[in-house]
Amino acid sequence: MSIWGSFSRSRESKKEYEKSGLPGGVKLALLAVLTLFCALSGLCLGSTVIDLPAALSGVLSGDLASAQSRILLYVRLPRVIASLLSGAALSVSGMLLQAVLSNPLAAPNVIGVNAGAGFFTFLSMALLPGVRGAGQLGAFFGALVAVVLVLAVSAGAGRLTIILSGVAVSSIFTAGINTVKTFCPDTLYNGSAFLIGGFSGVSLRDLSPAWAVILLALGLSLGLSPQADLLGLGETPARSLGMNVSLTRLALILLSCVLAGCAVSFSGLLGFVGLLAPHIVRRLFKESKTSHRLLLPAAALLGAGFVTLCDLLSRLLFAPYELPVGILLSFVGGPFFLYLLIRERRRVL
Repeated sequence: MSIWGSFSRSRESKKEYEKSGLPGGVKLALLAVLTLFCALSGLCLGSTVIDLPAALSGVLSGDLASAQSRILLYVRLPRVIASLLSGAALSVSGMLLQAVLSNPLAAPNVIGVNAGAGFFTFLSMALLPGVRGAGQLGAFFGALVAVVLVLAVSAGAGRLTIILSGVAVSSIFTAGINTVKTFCPDTLYNGSAFLIGGFSGVSLRDLSPAWAVILLALGLSLGLSPQADLLGLGETPARSLGMNVSLTRLALILLSCVLAGCAVSFSGLLGFVGLLAPHIVRRLFKESKTSHRLLLPAAALLGAGFVTLCDLLSRLLFAPYELPVGILLSFVGGPFFLYLLIRERRRVL
C-alpha cells in the first residue's frame, strides 16, 4: 500500500470519527450525569428550598422533627422516584413500539396505549375497590387491549393508518374513562389530575409494586435488544437469520404494555414522553441508531431526566401554584408531533 493511500485512509477515518462525535459510552455517561442532576434538583428545589444533606441525615436517622426531613420523605422523594420511573418506562415503551411497528410515529399515548391503561385502571378500581394491585393489573391489561385493537384494525396498512387507528382507539377509551368517572365519581382520588398526568400527591405506597415491575421490564427489554435490532432489519432478513418474528414481536409488545401500564397506574395519562425521548436519542446516537443495546438505556435515562426536569419546572414556573406536568409535556410534545407528521407526509410524497 502506498504512503498516499495510507494517508487518504487516515484522513477518511479522521472524518468518520469527527462525524460520529463522542463515543456512545461517553454520551450515555453524560446522560446519566444529567439525569442525576435533574433528580437532585428535584429533591432540593420547589416552593421551599431544602438543605438536602441535613434533610437526608434526618430521614436516615429516623428523626423527622425537622420540617425539611418530612418534606423530603413524604413529598419530594416520592415525586422524584415517580418521575424517574415513569419517564424511563414510557420512553422505553415508545422505543419498543417503534421497533415492533417499524413506525417512528408510534408512542404509548399516540396509539392509545395510555388511554387503554387509564380506562382499565379506572374500571378495575371501580369493580375491585380496595384490592391492592388492581390498578396496576388493570393498566397492563388495558395497554395490551389497546395495542391489539390497533394492530387488528391497521393490519397490512401504512404508517399513518396505524396512527389514525390509535387516535380512534384513544378516543374510545377516553370516553370510557369519562363514563366510569361519571357513574363512579369516587373511584379514584383526584381523577381529573389523573387524566392530565402528574405526580402531585403521589406517595411511596402508590409506587408499589409498580416500581419493581418497571425495573424488571427494563432489564428484560435490554436483554432483548439484539432481537429488536434484528427486527429492525425487516421481517424477511430476521427470519433468514433464524429469529422467530412472531414470538419476538409478542414479547416486545408485552414488555411495552407492562412499562406503559405501570407508569400510567401512578403518573396518570402523561403524553408524548414515549415519542420525544426515542427521537432525541436517535439524533444523539446517530452512529448507533440501529443498536438497541445502546438506544434503550439512553432512552430510559433521557426520559427519566426529562420528566423529572418538567416536573420541577411545573413546580417552579408559577410558584406557589403548581402546573400539572402533563400540561407542560403537551405544550412541548404537541408541536413536536406535528413536526413529525409533516416530515412523514413529505417523505411519502
